[in-house]
Amino acid sequence: MGTVLRALGRGWQPCVVQFVKSGSWHSGEVTMLRQLGTSWHTIGDGFSWDSKDLEQSAELGRRAFEVAREAIASGRFQLVVLDEVTYPINWGWLDVADVVATIRDRPAKVNVFLTGRNAPAALVELADTVTEMRNLKHAFDAGIRAARGIDF
Repeated sequence: MGTVLRALGRGWQPCVVQFVKSGSWHSGEVTMLRQLGTSWHTIGDGFSWDSKDLEQSAELGRRAFEVAREAIASGRFQLVVLDEVTYPINWGWLDVADVVATIRDRPAKVNVFLTGRNAPAALVELADTVTEMRNLKHAFDAGIRAARGIDF
């Protein structure tokens, strides 16, 4: 979300499409970034292991990609963030070739950031920058629940 803040600070219009998170999570970052002018779309229904209907979850993932595809192709946004998009790709809900083509064929001024673990090789190859984060220690592993203002 730091990149979204930097984009806003430069007068860009950013768009975030969340593929996994549901609207029931009310995070401080969403509240503030919307107030600052970010176009925000939370389309998922939560973690897949909590899903009561995986086909519905898959359909939401496909719907999120249609929103993302339109945002990218429109040229209205200088930054489009596809938050946690690697998961629906790896679960087979989205075709990686379709995602690659959408990014490859975007208008020149549109920057696209993808987040999530285990990005398919085709996305890694297409990317200008790839960062792999590795968890060394996390409070959740010790039974400490996510905290308002710190984690969300």
